[in-house]
Amino acid sequence: MQRIPRLLRTTTFRLTLIYFGLFGVSAVVLVGFLYWSTAGFMARQTDEAIEAEIRGLAEQYSQFGTIGLVRALNRRTSEARASRGLYLLTDANLRPIAGNLSAWPREEPQPDGWITFELEYADRRGAVDLGRARIFELTGGLRLLVGRDIRERLEIDARFRESIGWGIALALVLSIAGGVLISRPMLRRIDTINQTSREIMAGALDRRIPVRGSDDEFDRLAGNLNEMLDRIAQLVASVREVSDNIAHDLRSPLARLRSRLELTLADEGDEEAYRRAIGRTIEEADALLKTFNSLLRIARLEAGVETGQFETFDLDRLIGDVAELYAPLAEERTVELAATSEGAGRIGGDRDLLFQALANLLDNAIKFSPAGGTVAIAARALDDRVTVVVSDGGPGIPDALKDRVVERFFRVEASRNAPGAGLGLSLVAAVAERHGGSLELGDNEPGLRVALTLPREPALSAAAGLAVPSRAAHIRSHGA
Repeated sequence: MQRIPRLLRTTTFRLTLIYFGLFGVSAVVLVGFLYWSTAGFMARQTDEAIEAEIRGLAEQYSQFGTIGLVRALNRRTSEARASRGLYLLTDANLRPIAGNLSAWPREEPQPDGWITFELEYADRRGAVDLGRARIFELTGGLRLLVGRDIRERLEIDARFRESIGWGIALALVLSIAGGVLISRPMLRRIDTINQTSREIMAGALDRRIPVRGSDDEFDRLAGNLNEMLDRIAQLVASVREVSDNIAHDLRSPLARLRSRLELTLADEGDEEAYRRAIGRTIEEADALLKTFNSLLRIARLEAGVETGQFETFDLDRLIGDVAELYAPLAEERTVELAATSEGAGRIGGDRDLLFQALANLLDNAIKFSPAGGTVAIAARALDDRVTVVVSDGGPGIPDALKDRVVERFFRVEASRNAPGAGLGLSLVAAVAERHGGSLELGDNEPGLRVALTLPREPALSAAAGLAVPSRAAHIRSHGA
């Protein structure tokens, strides 16, 4: 029983009542118009019939005088049961001369001569009905009443009004019953959403709102909420993973930094030794700051709050600038760097972000390529998309780990001793996601082949800084 007052307070119930109320008002107005039209028509029909009777009697009176009028009244009185006609001719003292009424009406007529009165038939003593008639005064003090019995019309009118009353009452009952029947299923579904929300707020992040498969508004709402919860769960897991990785991977550099400072303090070396120690410490601190800046930028990209400048620029020239920047590093490591383009042309996006992404790919490729190896960067146009491929001849990445190398701080065992924090591919994946593109890792036999595919015009959601799909949907790994 407690659910009924709660049900009455629901928005759905109120809206249902409003709908049925409007429907009821419309029905009452329509029925009222029909009643007015029908009752008016019947009243006009009665008056027209009386007027026709008067014209006929007036013709008899003008031709044959009082005797002709009495004959006509007697003739019509004999037919009055079928026509419901009322006739009465009296002398100056209101004594009946002819007609089917036993007495002159006591009611006063209206100025136009019309009168509605209680009547008694001369042949039906005690039977009281209602009549409508017109009254005329004739020569010699005679009075004439011509009318119709309107009892039947009034009965129809009363039944019509009674039907309207029952209709209004029925509409009210249907409104309440309809509100209850329609609101209860919706209330149950809303209760399900609320219950699931409370469980999630209590810590059960794996709970999801059930979907019936009807594809109605509630199913679409539940689907959107479930997608939002999946995204929140991914972000929570990502934050937890980042926290764990920071604690694990940055603890060693901080410990080395502290140990070097302690040794420097304990060592009674010369000023040059102190300078070298401070220089190495600054380098370690710069590396830590670079790591934290990379983490911050990746987080901002994935959250859609990186407010870069989206513009149209020449991708061929961008590739040339990145290759020119890394040419000295490739030469230092005796690695051949080849940059080619198949007319990629102009694309839309954040030039600085894409420059950093391609720089990260080239840096990794040169860093893991053996001496005498080759690193290639090439771009090719594919309809409305452009793909930039960076390939090297290094050790590559095992197929089982290609989905994990885009995670923050994840490093393949073979690259543990190489400089870096394991954030390069994470940033590239975030940039690809930001531009509505995809990142594909494949084998170069030997080495790694990384393909960054971008749309010529970035998605509006990315350009506007709105939420974009999870990175997992944009990263594909291909084996040999």
